[in-house]
Amino acid sequence: MTFAHPLILLLLTVPALMLWAIPMRAAGVVLPFDHHVAAPTGWRRLRARLLGGLLTLFECVPPLLLAAAIAILAGPQRLQAPKDARELTNIQFCLDVSGSMAVEDRYDMAKEAVEKFILGREGDAFGLTLFGSQQIRWTPLTTDLSAIRGSLPFADPRRQPRHMGGTMIGAALRFCRDNMIAETERGDRLIILISDGQSFDLQGESAGEIGDELLEADIVVYHVHVSNDPVPEEVVEISERTGGESFQASDPASLERVFTHIDRMRPARYTSLSTVPMDWFTPFALIGTALLGVHLVGLLGIRYTPW
Repeated sequence: MTFAHPLILLLLTVPALMLWAIPMRAAGVVLPFDHHVAAPTGWRRLRARLLGGLLTLFECVPPLLLAAAIAILAGPQRLQAPKDARELTNIQFCLDVSGSMAVEDRYDMAKEAVEKFILGREGDAFGLTLFGSQQIRWTPLTTDLSAIRGSLPFADPRRQPRHMGGTMIGAALRFCRDNMIAETERGDRLIILISDGQSFDLQGESAGEIGDELLEADIVVYHVHVSNDPVPEEVVEISERTGGESFQASDPASLERVFTHIDRMRPARYTSLSTVPMDWFTPFALIGTALLGVHLVGLLGIRYTPW
């Protein structure tokens, strides 16, 4: 145990002198009583000694209370045991807002699932990229979850311009990769791709090349296919190359299960912090409270009087 202000402990000499002076105190004024034995013997003598010791104990309480107060003012500290701090996970939603996402309320399902997923990942950084034929960096990576939740209603495919009507997943993933490299300095990197269709820019060897680029950037891709159509093989290849997976979810229940599965696969990680001195007032406060209680008992009838 250490003290933040050790020089204050020099004041402990005051209660120490008070404790030293209490046994040295002279007897009070003795009042004579008729028929009183001057020198008690036997049981009366023992009782007198016990009573004298009890009175001395109660007289020692105020100096001890002062000592406890001085110790608290000195700022007692002790090294805190290592605590776990949550490691940051950077999660970027790559959200398809092409015209087909407005069919069968696919976007509404995706939006609700994303909101629930975010609420369960407080402490992580989230970003939002919209894509169709082009890409829009809608929300940079931020730990302010309200920024993502507040932006989702405006990302509705029914609100997008016509040039966003197509689907270019390859260009969107490369766009997200560049953003994450520029915006993240620490923590895991994760892209959750939400789409419902094929992408012509993943033909040939493009899927493998994009997967390798994402793997090199330490980015894991999870793909959520919100459609009854088969999951595009090219996107499956990209996900698997990066260490992620592809899922198919055509209804709200299955979509929620997919996000729950992703959350379990990428759980929050914690790292131990080094020990640091922290205030440790509790024992001194408890001692002071106990002494104050004893002092109050003494004031209620068991106290020294000068006669």
